[in-house]
Amino acid sequence: MAIQWFPGHMTAARKKAAETMAEIDVVIEVLDARVPEAGSNPMIHELRAHRQRPCLKVLNKTDLADPAATAAWIAYFEQQPGVKAVAISAKKPGDVAKLPGLAQKLAPHRDDNFKPLRLMIMGIPNVGKSTLMNALVKKKVARVGDEPAVTKSQQRINLTPRLTLVDTPGLMWPKIEHDADGYMLAACHAIGKNAVVDETVAEFLAGILLARYPQALADRYKLKLDGLDPVGVVEAVAKKRGCLRQGRGGELDLEKAANILLTDFRSGALGRISLETPGTRAAMLATASEKPARYQTVGPDTASENGDPEQREQIDPRRN
Repeated sequence: MAIQWFPGHMTAARKKAAETMAEIDVVIEVLDARVPEAGSNPMIHELRAHRQRPCLKVLNKTDLADPAATAAWIAYFEQQPGVKAVAISAKKPGDVAKLPGLAQKLAPHRDDNFKPLRLMIMGIPNVGKSTLMNALVKKKVARVGDEPAVTKSQQRINLTPRLTLVDTPGLMWPKIEHDADGYMLAACHAIGKNAVVDETVAEFLAGILLARYPQALADRYKLKLDGLDPVGVVEAVAKKRGCLRQGRGGELDLEKAANILLTDFRSGALGRISLETPGTRAAMLATASEKPARYQTVGPDTASENGDPEQREQIDPRRN
């Protein structure tokens, strides 16, 4: 089952973003470090390419992501023209404080009181844009929530005489091209809960964990993984955590177990985990038409993290 989620307010938000793009100098695209390419909205790329605006790609929630995978993504993004990439945690003021200086390097001609640097913060829902905005301004100016699509309108703030910020609502795109991307985004809680079935998302997540982070599963839930498939992992979690449906004679509550697995991943209780790397994404795209959507996962990297230039360009046809 493909996951699609494009709430009505996002159409207006996209139109407003296109208008504002003409007035800004640098796009700060906030990404979830665990899914930086699956969560990079192609509409943002199209809008900034149309206006030829440089981009600072901010891999947020780096404290939840696999450090090796994050390093590979930074190297990958830095190969793209007009792009600078940095890994941060928006909850750390020191990390956030670096961003204006990095953005300034992308627009060196905007550096005085007469030509202030104008930054536009963009990204999909629930990647930490509002937390980042509040940290930059050093006070609460944007509503922060643990549900996607909390912010629904733009706001502009003159941070200093030399720096203006525009915060935008989280933007999805009308059709998620690859089913695996929808499941990865749902696992990271970037998709509205009414658009997903937690059990199916948990099974997808379990498939990635079995392939790439089996020890995290074994340690967290004291599981013996031999012979387990993704469905079996969710069932095993249900047994270990006593998830039973009331009045059903000991029947397992798989929905509750799925929520436990997803919550543990989202909170970092399972450890620092990334759902994709440049290599695993290349492998996923190469096999996407060959496997059922719910099992479009890959194991350890089958392509080089940085790869040769031709291989990098094939990773995702939506880009450059």
